[in-house]
Amino acid sequence: MDDLYRDYILEHYRRPHNFGVLDNATTTAEGANPLCGDRIALQLRVTDGQIAGVGFTGRGCAISQASTSLLTDEIKGKAVDAATGITAGDVLEMLGIEISPARMKCALLSLVTLQGALGAPKSAKGPAADPAAADATKATPA
Repeated sequence: MDDLYRDYILEHYRRPHNFGVLDNATTTAEGANPLCGDRIALQLRVTDGQIAGVGFTGRGCAISQASTSLLTDEIKGKAVDAATGITAGDVLEMLGIEISPARMKCALLSLVTLQGALGAPKSAKGPAADPAAADATKATPA
């Protein structure tokens, strides 16, 4: 069963969903993990309180890129409030594999960047409780 999940992660890494620059984005956030060099730029198009479009660019390890691919699938079409409520546990569940402490920042970079894009408050339970992760995210209106 473990091999199935590894293949699933590698498939999202090799052929990430929603990869590319999103036209007419209303907000953009950039995230980076300076420890390993992972970088993503997340673009959202929010219309009437819903995420009408999502795209991302970047590079990094299989975990960070697969996490971003999975998260963009999850938020597309959702209300902003629902996307804001996504937790670190939700992202780890989407990945479906055991993540070592050393790879946790890779796995949660997408969530930290999404929180920055949505202007979501960072909770002590979330990944951005780590000041280094919070500093690595920058959001700008598009």
